[in-house]
Amino acid sequence: MDLHWIDPADPDPADLAAAVALLDAARAVDSPHRPTETVSSLTGRLRHGWDGDPVAMGVGRDDAGRPVGVLEVDLPHWDNAHLGYLEVTVDPLRRREGVGTALFEAGTELVRADGRTVLATGGYESGAGTAFAKAQGLDRASEEVERRQDLLPLDGAALSALTAGARQHSGGYELVRLPAWTPAWRLPEVARLTTAINDAPTDDLDVEDEVYSGPRIRAFEAAHLAQGRRLYRLAARERATGSLVGQTVVGVDAEQPGHGSQYDTSVQREHRGHRLGLLLKLGMLDWLREREPQLRVLDTWNAASNEHMVAVNEALGYRVVGRAVMWQRHLEATPQRSVTTPTRSE
Repeated sequence: MDLHWIDPADPDPADLAAAVALLDAARAVDSPHRPTETVSSLTGRLRHGWDGDPVAMGVGRDDAGRPVGVLEVDLPHWDNAHLGYLEVTVDPLRRREGVGTALFEAGTELVRADGRTVLATGGYESGAGTAFAKAQGLDRASEEVERRQDLLPLDGAALSALTAGARQHSGGYELVRLPAWTPAWRLPEVARLTTAINDAPTDDLDVEDEVYSGPRIRAFEAAHLAQGRRLYRLAARERATGSLVGQTVVGVDAEQPGHGSQYDTSVQREHRGHRLGLLLKLGMLDWLREREPQLRVLDTWNAASNEHMVAVNEALGYRVVGRAVMWQRHLEATPQRSVTTPTRSE
């Protein structure tokens, strides 16, 4: 198998087409409820990643030149510099032929060569996925549940009752709609606000707290806007001090505008117990009804052990649509050496 790294600055259209087609073929088998990958969304991930950490992506082809697998490698730099993430996707018609193992080994070598000591990967839970992870020497580290809220059949009276109940506990707070492109003067405050997500459970994953700064918030916004997503950030503000103390963030894909993704919902520890998480999500639904009336579903992920947020989501009518497992492996310490980063065609 030949592994060809895609150049994010000048990607070969044939490589992009191969990756998108293969990823969508796998989606149709493994997670048919998920939205499809597009050339523009894939290009955006290659150039920007989630928040300014671009992914390296390679396409594996067989001797006939047919794409058989895709490898993605994420080496975070904002924090967790000991960690490397891999994602291996194999054409459903070419599984159990060693393609996944070959791609995984190539990714592991890249992670190790960069001096990382922990390798992590994840995927939807299945017998085949578990067998593959164990064959690569990985240990089960956490479980996450994907839930979906169907927006069209929502009961307005029930939501109003939830809102009224939440407001009885949160009279000292108000909701504030923030712009998608955070003003420069507010970036440090939004960065401080975002650190509250570190209280979400990570189970047995060997990860450190994420470090947020103004530049990282800006990189997140730039990445998602470049990928064609409209961002909505709703904050809870303490009336007495004017401080932002909680937030919820949603992204809507311009190319698939019926589908929305719920990102962080978090409240600073000292302001919990006022049902702000529920109030924020209810306020976001009001905002989306105004700005995105075509939206049909809203998807979110939570650690299975995050009992509080799971309870909030279930109160709002979310239903389980998928379960995923994060796996990890500690790598043998090796001296860091110079490697050719796969961001140019080779």
